[in-house]
Amino acid sequence: MISRAFTEERTLLADACRVLAGRRLADGILGHISLRVDDDALLVRCRGPYERGLGHTTADDIRLVRFDGTAIDAHETDGWSVPNELPIHAAVLRSRPDVASVVHAHPRRTVIADLAGIAIRPVVGAYDIPGAHLAAGGVPVYPRGVLVRNAGLAHEMVTAMHGRPVVILRAHGVTSAAVSVEQAVLQAVSVDEIAGISLEVISAGGNLADLPGTDLAELPDLGSAFNTGTAWRHEIARLRDAASTSASAN
Repeated sequence: MISRAFTEERTLLADACRVLAGRRLADGILGHISLRVDDDALLVRCRGPYERGLGHTTADDIRLVRFDGTAIDAHETDGWSVPNELPIHAAVLRSRPDVASVVHAHPRRTVIADLAGIAIRPVVGAYDIPGAHLAAGGVPVYPRGVLVRNAGLAHEMVTAMHGRPVVILRAHGVTSAAVSVEQAVLQAVSVDEIAGISLEVISAGGNLADLPGTDLAELPDLGSAFNTGTAWRHEIARLRDAASTSASAN
């Protein structure tokens, strides 16, 4: 059983993992999310003895460890293993004091778009205002399709990230960094949605065009209460609806 420390935060991270899975950004057993708790410790989604994948994450799968993966309390890693790519989280958090949460996921559409040479561009406007502004600022690419399992590779990825909120990892996935778990997840959702729209436009024979600067400038900042708070409640409601539908079907 988990300790009583950080109960709410563990629940939030577990919900976030299921949101990633529900949005098809982390099929199967791959992907993880972290939350900084102090200068050398984080909560992170670990693999337990009954691993079933991100879509089945519970608060018990969220463990408190140091940035190097060692346990602060022995019970935290007893039967659980930290992600092989924990260095992703440690490198981002150490280099970005403005960041509290890191998401690493494997969104299929984003990977396909990048492999096809399709960059994440501000092709949408009011359809997704935070996504449009994120894309306009640039979504860089780390060009190596490797498992980021050591500090050297993680440093390369952080360098390629150029301080941006999201970086695409070629032939691999994405890393999203933000001031909150909710925002880090929603950023990854926006990038994958833009990737999906871009793929569909090209498949339909169309051409991608960036939104004019005048239109981008006209897009208002609706504030974190709406962009993050309301959007996150929607994601949690979607999870509950899906669980209810599944239970009814069974």
